[in-house]
Amino acid sequence: MAFTLPDLPYDYDALEVSIDARTMEIHHTKHHNTYVTNLNNAVADTPNADKSLTELIANAGQLSPAIRNNGGGHWNHTFFWNVMTGDSMGTPSGALAEDINSTFGGLDAMKEKFNTAGATRFGSGWAWLTVSAEGKLEISSTPNQDNPLMDVAEVKGTPILGLDVWEHAYYLRYQNLRPAYMQAWWDVVNWDKVSELYTAAKA
Repeated sequence: MAFTLPDLPYDYDALEVSIDARTMEIHHTKHHNTYVTNLNNAVADTPNADKSLTELIANAGQLSPAIRNNGGGHWNHTFFWNVMTGDSMGTPSGALAEDINSTFGGLDAMKEKFNTAGATRFGSGWAWLTVSAEGKLEISSTPNQDNPLMDVAEVKGTPILGLDVWEHAYYLRYQNLRPAYMQAWWDVVNWDKVSELYTAAKA
């Protein structure tokens, strides 16, 4: 089965408070769509053609760079769109909020550590909040289109929040000011979705 570009769960201008509509449109229809196209081409007529995206991601280190990079790009962006919202979400609550407080010393401290992970990722990559195999919250970053589900990840875990820090994600509005983009991005985090992912990962 061919991989397909998913629709966004909101309009391109829904995140305008933090990410402009033109960036969202280009990011989705050009960058993400290219990963999908290239992934389909990379797996065509190979033993990987019938594997799910989850299977490909888990074994990324054993696959060709084309499958690893484009499979990661497809998975990461699909995840990214869904942990954002145009509706103000405020702050996390319940068990997730309690875990953030106990692990990091509060939401502001968690944000600072997360932003540092993204700001210090050399070149292109992602910042992540994950639940480890032991059920602990962890913050990390990955290069290029890698993610913590991959067998090659330095810090492995189940992502519950991820931020794209490739320049194409922010350059039209923020130019080279990655930290400004990351700070603004917190205003569009979908904490309901993050909590849902957290609960599933903990289970």
